[in-house]
Amino acid sequence: MDLMPFINIVLLLVLAPLLFGVINRVKAFFAGRRGQPLLQLYSDLYKLLRKHAVYSRTTTWVFRLGPVVGLGALLVACSLVPYGGGRALFAFEGDLVLFLYLLGLVRFSMVLAALDTGSSFEGMGASREVHFAVLAEPTLFLALAVLMRLTGQTSLSGIYSRFSVEVWVQAAPVLVLVAGAVLIVFLCENARIPVDDPNTHLELTMIHEVMVLDHGGVDFAFIQYGAALKFWLLGALLVGFVLPLRTGVPWADTGYFLVAMMMLAVVIGVIESVMARLRMLKVPHMLVVGMSLSVLALIFQLR
Repeated sequence: MDLMPFINIVLLLVLAPLLFGVINRVKAFFAGRRGQPLLQLYSDLYKLLRKHAVYSRTTTWVFRLGPVVGLGALLVACSLVPYGGGRALFAFEGDLVLFLYLLGLVRFSMVLAALDTGSSFEGMGASREVHFAVLAEPTLFLALAVLMRLTGQTSLSGIYSRFSVEVWVQAAPVLVLVAGAVLIVFLCENARIPVDDPNTHLELTMIHEVMVLDHGGVDFAFIQYGAALKFWLLGALLVGFVLPLRTGVPWADTGYFLVAMMMLAVVIGVIESVMARLRMLKVPHMLVVGMSLSVLALIFQLR
């Protein structure tokens, strides 16, 4: 029995919050500060899990169920994505469609929870979240369709097992377009600069953070941990074909994958250090660019 899929899942669940620590340390380096500890998010999650959630009398069971459904959907999605060149815990034909629907379920549950508060402020954030998702979700779907067409596989594990340096040599222009599109979706889905600033508290510019203002205690811990899992999942989709090194040794491939994920966190930290947040009206333009890259890559691949 192959234990590597189980080991990769355990590594994901344990190390996902560490990526945010790496990003914060990179940003602190560029700003000339000492920065937060690498394990700061672990400490925050521990404190939140020890606190009780406070619920408004305006909210219903929908609000309480939102974080639970979101985290549950992400945990299921974790079992569908391959890590380190190996197979996912569960792999079957068309699993990429289920993966995308699970990400949609996460957003749907959080948007419903935000609307259930009856707050126009959180409703504004939910509206922005859905508006950007209309552009981000088709972009990711088209990008995966290009990879599916390129490899001839309809499973995430099958798609990513086919990537190698030789594939990049043969289809470099198409893959560069797909990488650009997936990176844009990655930044949008994880509420990172230049789309959103996870550290902002200015109500006119908040997108994701405004939807979770009423959550606290265990519920907020689920949301924070879910954000780390989502970052890892989408990052795995990106580095899986951008850095397709396969040694044939499972432990070595897993180690290389972990190094690649840390490199991705460093890159995101650099991006957030050298770029400013876009104006709200400019964010859809960036997402349209990402969709155009996916469409162009699909056209090239279909020729």
